Amino acid sequence: MLRRAIWISALGAMALWSSGCSRHMEVRLIETTAYDKGKESCGWKRGFPDFWNKYWASGPLKGRPYSGKTASGTWPRQYYPGLLSADSLKHPFRIPFRLIFPWRWLPHDGTIAADTRYYPFGTEMYVEGYGWGVVEDRGSAIQGPERIDLYHKSHRQALRWGRRKIDVVIYFDD
Repeated sequence: MLRRAIWISALGAMALWSSGCSRHMEVRLIETTAYDKGKESCGWKRGFPDFWNKYWASGPLKGRPYSGKTASGTWPRQYYPGLLSADSLKHPFRIPFRLIFPWRWLPHDGTIAADTRYYPFGTEMYVEGYGWGVVEDRGSAIQGPERIDLYHKSHRQALRWGRRKIDVVIYFDD
């Protein structure tokens, strides 16, 4: 697992070096957890008697409306590999669905919540088993450089991920 991540990151580092960008890569053993857009993960409640409005239940935004956006102002997304990827070779039965729907052609990075004192917004990471992600969020329980939270689109997927210690490849801009 670590060899594969190092190989992938070495190829990425060579591509960046040849393009003239100033970046460096680091591999760290990080404890990863999962979160989703539900109230269990994000700390919001539905209003009473106005059931349809959501508001923050705790933290510095307590009582304010909950928009669902990340701390950096983006909508959270789960990593998606796209049509031309190794995932299409591993799971060829997904290719027809990716061909039919144009929004499935292009890959997009997942949302990662991290401590922004160590990983500023925009830091790219490769997490084995999850894929590529960008730090776009922060959480009250995410403290220190050895913890990150990975966004999943459903609560069941987040529970399936659970808590794992994984080697994560981190790309820093210089």
